[in-house]
Amino acid sequence: MAGQASGQPNIILILTDDMRADDLAYMPAVQSLLVDQGVTLTNFLTTNPSCAPARASILRGQYAHNHGVMRSKGDVGGIEQFLDDGDEESTVATWLQAAGLRTALVGKYLNGYGLAGAATSIPPGWSDWAGITREGYSRFEINQQGTLVRYRSKSENEVYSTDVLAQLAVDFLADAAQAQDPFFLMITPRSPHGPAEPASRHRDAFSDVTLPQTPAMNEADVSDKPAWIAALPPLTGADQADMAAYHRSRLQTLLSVDELVARVVAKLEESGALANTYILFTSDNGYALGEHRLMQEKGSAYSESSALPMVIRGPGIAAGTTLDVLASQADLAPTFAEWTGASVPGFVDGRSLASILAGSPIPPDWRQAALIEHDESAVNDSGHKPTWAALRGTAFLYTTYNTGEQELYDLRLDPYQIENLAATADSTTLATLADRAQRMRTCQAEACRSIESEPLPPALTPAN
Repeated sequence: MAGQASGQPNIILILTDDMRADDLAYMPAVQSLLVDQGVTLTNFLTTNPSCAPARASILRGQYAHNHGVMRSKGDVGGIEQFLDDGDEESTVATWLQAAGLRTALVGKYLNGYGLAGAATSIPPGWSDWAGITREGYSRFEINQQGTLVRYRSKSENEVYSTDVLAQLAVDFLADAAQAQDPFFLMITPRSPHGPAEPASRHRDAFSDVTLPQTPAMNEADVSDKPAWIAALPPLTGADQADMAAYHRSRLQTLLSVDELVARVVAKLEESGALANTYILFTSDNGYALGEHRLMQEKGSAYSESSALPMVIRGPGIAAGTTLDVLASQADLAPTFAEWTGASVPGFVDGRSLASILAGSPIPPDWRQAALIEHDESAVNDSGHKPTWAALRGTAFLYTTYNTGEQELYDLRLDPYQIENLAATADSTTLATLADRAQRMRTCQAEACRSIESEPLPPALTPAN
């Protein structure tokens, strides 16, 4: 059985694209096979709510300012920045491969892969490779172990990207089981990234689903928010109808991912590897559908964009449980390393979650606030999103913008981030947060962990 010959567990990371935490409720297989059989992390955060930066953090175990990929494309963005910084030479794939695991990626790698450099290139550390070089739902191209394979749907023969990835993943699992190789497998479908194009079999699903009805949806009064939000008009009835239709299309694309999860679990069960396999289900970033008047937006610190779905099942993990530990994408790589006995480079910013997931108490020196950051062009006019950095704890969200604006929310009383307290908060508390955010934006490795662990101002501690 895969992974058992060496005593190492197997790891499967299923990473969706732009999926919200509340989208999980619409995935029945994920609910029954992962949520009911594992643990849900209720405070799992992106490092940067944009595709490539978040994925680079997963690969490197770093905050975005340290791996350098601050955007998905353009300056300091995408795979070009990842390559320019030499990041690809040391990733979770190279560490786990060096520890004896067979490593595989099936799906999206980083934005720009296949366009920057040779489309047939395979990054270091990957034993098996099926990286998408041209993205799409019904027209796409995959570099399959150095050979480019083009897929095109035709009216008489639907070819759907998630279905192709599911088959490639299942084929890999069968081969790894036969070889008794312990493995690390990343499966990274396009869903529910826009424009959302569901498989034909799912196009009638969720016909009665409407937009999430929270206080943040089409927020009534945004006058206390930064200028780029305050300038946004309320959503019209037509806007809301369009967003609701788009929401349904996104959910429809996730049904194929749900089927992928079912196929993966069934193959693991068939091969006898399920009990020795960690399966993680998460997203790179979230997505706003009209919350705070943001439509089709993911680059904010608000929960819709930055708080992610995360479900984990595997050996030693209690079924049907939740954990409120403050966790980050930067924690995944060191967690995988501890599970498999791999060495972790000194540049890693994140922390291993392994002992906490196994049931140990959250250590007293665990982080009190995690960093989320986002880089934009230097356009700070009203209605344009400026660069920002945020600190999020279990009880608060603080964001500082390069315009000088600030936001502070008490997540205990205001989980949807409606009332910005920055104008009335204690000046010492704000100064402490601003200083901490500035130090976090430039920290590295152990220095990050040290700053994260500093006590919070009394008003922001979860017990108060």
